[in-house]
Amino acid sequence: MAGLLAYCRAGFEGDLANELQEKAAQLEVFGFARTKANSAFVLFDCYQQDDAERLARQLPLSQVIFSRQQFACLAVLEALDPTDRISPILAACEEFPLCGDLRVEYPDTTEGRELSKFCRKFSVPLRQALRKAGKLTQKENPKKPVLFAFFTSSQQLFLGFAEPASVSPHALGIMRLKTPVDAPSRSSLKLDEAIQTFLTPTEQESRFQPGMHGVDLGACPGGWTYQLVRRGLFVQSVDNGAMAPSLMETGQVRHYAEDGFKFRPKKKNVHWLVCDMVEQPVRVARLMADWVTEGWCKEAIFNLKLPMKRRFETVQQALQAIEEAMGSRAYRIQAKHLYHDREEITLHLRLKSQG
Repeated sequence: MAGLLAYCRAGFEGDLANELQEKAAQLEVFGFARTKANSAFVLFDCYQQDDAERLARQLPLSQVIFSRQQFACLAVLEALDPTDRISPILAACEEFPLCGDLRVEYPDTTEGRELSKFCRKFSVPLRQALRKAGKLTQKENPKKPVLFAFFTSSQQLFLGFAEPASVSPHALGIMRLKTPVDAPSRSSLKLDEAIQTFLTPTEQESRFQPGMHGVDLGACPGGWTYQLVRRGLFVQSVDNGAMAPSLMETGQVRHYAEDGFKFRPKKKNVHWLVCDMVEQPVRVARLMADWVTEGWCKEAIFNLKLPMKRRFETVQQALQAIEEAMGSRAYRIQAKHLYHDREEITLHLRLKSQG
């Protein structure tokens, strides 16, 4: 058995499986996805043993919308002896490359989280044993592959590795953020996570500068506007609902009680457009593309609300609408089902000419 194991939000296993099936086929890697409802992970089993590592290399985490973390899975160990789990692990990873870090993790489910204490404790002796066996560097090395031991129970684990460039730095692939006490709503965390996911710290510093201008469509009560304001932007917040008084008091927000689909900026000085409107995904996607192609903004971060069924197909339709609207223009788009998202995904769109 060899394949790609990917984590996801519980309940999205089918969407991740469909995505992996399609993207693997595009890379001419063939296999089938093993899923279990609400397990919070998918194993894409490759027909060819060597394809697992190739798929992990050629399909980075950033390109898989519904995946939080993933690695080339080269062994599944079952019925582990509680008195000696380490020996079979060492035997299974004998042919692995020298790794620079170890992740001992578990599914993000109620049952999986019960393994968290076990995984924390077990990681200490396992790390020592791997170092003694020459399978793990004596000190963490960010240039070496990351070794994964993914437990689904105390007696079953999936074992593999991933290249460091394609590994989320966060445990379980989850960026945990605290809601600021002065934020108008918890939705604020979605934009904060998106900015940190799609832009490097250097990019954030250069592309969120005090004095820049932004527009927030569907802004009420101001969760996303808050994230722009705290980064020093002047914001045109568009919504028929009321904005939080605390935001209006900053002097950085102008509220327009208008329809977000009809609003247009009076000046072409808007760098950021953000949007979290509850509307048909394809309609929102086309609106975002219009803002970018017309030069009304330089970059857009927006959410697409997904139906309960056929989520991946809906995402494909929205991406196709954007491609059609962009025409011959070269553009960059990133899409991710973020931890703070629910039945939605978040996207980042900009012209390549913007750098």
